[in-house]
Amino acid sequence: MKRLFGKRSKKASSISCESVAGKRVLIVDDSATQAHVLRKILERAGVEVSIASSGEEGVAEADRLHPDLVLMDVVMPGMNGFQATRKLRRGKSTSDIPVIMVTTKDQETDREWGLRQGARDYLVKPVDASLLLEKVANVFDE
Repeated sequence: MKRLFGKRSKKASSISCESVAGKRVLIVDDSATQAHVLRKILERAGVEVSIASSGEEGVAEADRLHPDLVLMDVVMPGMNGFQATRKLRRGKSTSDIPVIMVTTKDQETDREWGLRQGARDYLVKPVDASLLLEKVANVFDE
């Protein structure tokens, strides 16, 4: 806890909160626990959060909601996060939605593959709250 809420975290969180508050983020993750953790971090920063529990559901929700950002897990049954990200990037109504991959897959080849599928960034779980907010804010500052 100290690492998440120490001096560095407060600074990053306050800076990030200003640029992420009011944004809509779709979390796509088959783990209810992981989705809950991400949701709490984002909601504390003033972000409106929706959750999809599969790649297929995530693509459909992104098309329906048109969120400002998608946080995409990779390891999911059915359509995995790489496939879902590729589908979002190629979709007529979803191609402009940025994606950040948030996954347990920590190999450099996984990161490279995720970015090649169209992800803007790639984070490895467990994610530090301040780093997540920093990456999310960076997407909106671009």
